[in-house]
This record gives sequence, structure tokens and C-alpha cells, in this order.
Amino acid sequence: MLGPSSIMERPLIAVLNGPNLNMLGQREPEIYGRATLDDVEQLCLRTAEKLGLAVDFRQTNTEGELISWVQECRRRARGIVINPAGYSHTSIALLDALLATDLPVIEVHISNIHRREPFRHHSYVSRAATGVICGLGVGGYSLALQAMTDLIANEDNR
Repeated sequence: MLGPSSIMERPLIAVLNGPNLNMLGQREPEIYGRATLDDVEQLCLRTAEKLGLAVDFRQTNTEGELISWVQECRRRARGIVINPAGYSHTSIALLDALLATDLPVIEVHISNIHRREPFRHHSYVSRAATGVICGLGVGGYSLALQAMTDLIANEDNR
């Protein structure tokens, strides 16, 4: 992780992960692939370094903790990349927290939720998202960080 002085110089992006993502590489690899959450974190750190970003990468299985992290972002981050996992389809509270941040949000799903079971086709989180990336595997995180860089640059040029 970057030291405090590095974080102050680089825009901080929170990369937040919801339930069961700690099981990446073990759980349904035919859907989610063999990369682990540690692999995803390393990918995000490498991508952030290239883009001049700082990343705060976290995962929780608890809805309340995820909501608290989102709320913290309002005063400390420039944007949020979030894979809400199962909370995408169930959590209005998470949607409300994301809307309250007034930050750009990129929603990421490793699988294409629109090609899966019908209950996965709707995401409450998408209503708060500036953009959604799904179905491109763990590489979607890297794409989300690139998109966030562009969003921040556009915001700074206004």
C-alpha cells in the first residue's frame, strides 16, 4: 500500500468488494475464474501505479460494514469502484449510501450478470453508478480504474 505522502499526491480511489469475493479462485471458477482476491488487489495496485492513483482495496461479507466504508469515501476519496456482489440485487441501503457520496461510482461484476439467473439482472447499485462493467472477468477492475481516471480528469478540467 502507498505511504501517507504518496496518497496525498495521488487521487484516492476506494475499491470495495462485497460478499463472497474472498472466495474468488475457489468458488465457481467456471463463472468467476481462478484469480484470487489477492490477485485482483495486485492488479488494482499495478493499474493504479500506472495511472497515478492511490487505491484503498477492501472486501467484506457484511452489508453494514460495506455501507460504512462507502460513507467514509465522501470525505476521503475521489471515486469508488465497487463490486457489490450479491448486494447489487438486494441492498437499497447500499444504493442510498452511494448516492449520498456525490462521487463517481463504477460498478464492476466479474461475470455478465445479464446472462445469468433472472434475479441477477437487476442491480440497485447501477442507479448510483456513473458506469457499469460486467462480464470481462477480473480485468474489469483495471478498466474501471482507467474509467475513473478519465472521470476525475474531466471533473478537474471543468
